[in-house]
Amino acid sequence: MISISRRFLLVSSALAISGCAALPGGGPAPLDTFDLQAVDVESTPARRSRVQLLVAEPTALKTIDSENIVIRPTGATLEYLKGAQWADRLPRLVQAKLVEALQGSGRFGGVGKPGEGLAIDYQLATEVRAFGIQLDGTPRAEVRLHVKLLNDRNGVVRAERTFSAEAAMNGTGNNAYVAALDRAFADVTRQIVGWTLGST
Repeated sequence: MISISRRFLLVSSALAISGCAALPGGGPAPLDTFDLQAVDVESTPARRSRVQLLVAEPTALKTIDSENIVIRPTGATLEYLKGAQWADRLPRLVQAKLVEALQGSGRFGGVGKPGEGLAIDYQLATEVRAFGIQLDGTPRAEVRLHVKLLNDRNGVVRAERTFSAEAAMNGTGNNAYVAALDRAFADVTRQIVGWTLGST
């Protein structure tokens, strides 16, 4: 059974920004807040299709579905990065960046989220299976997303696949951890965009 600890990981290096200092009067220090970077996807000269694609909010286990940044000291333990948080719940950040990347490909008639008035042809349903820093062995970021492409007219799964990537750590501390996660996520996002283009 996986033992989940809610202890926060203590990082030996100085944390990013000035958020680590305690507030006057002994209050808790503010958290460094991070966003995922937009992923540049090279647009192709291929003809733009009329396909309209809905990107649903990804699902995830409760331990990932939050603003906390996940650290795994071992394969069986989970902690959260001290003094840092995502700018929103992680699945919402992943959804927003996938929409941006798919739009940036220039190949779809429309890409958006639920409620944005699309005449939907296909729906991208994503499960976040891993999104954090692995400290066992060589420290690295790991991102793993399982994606289904659904025909929105009949609910049939047209294709599905698991996409994963790792990125080595360049340094220590909050900035280095998030930068590694950004690189791994960018790799996975580009894989997903290419696969979606080839499957619609």
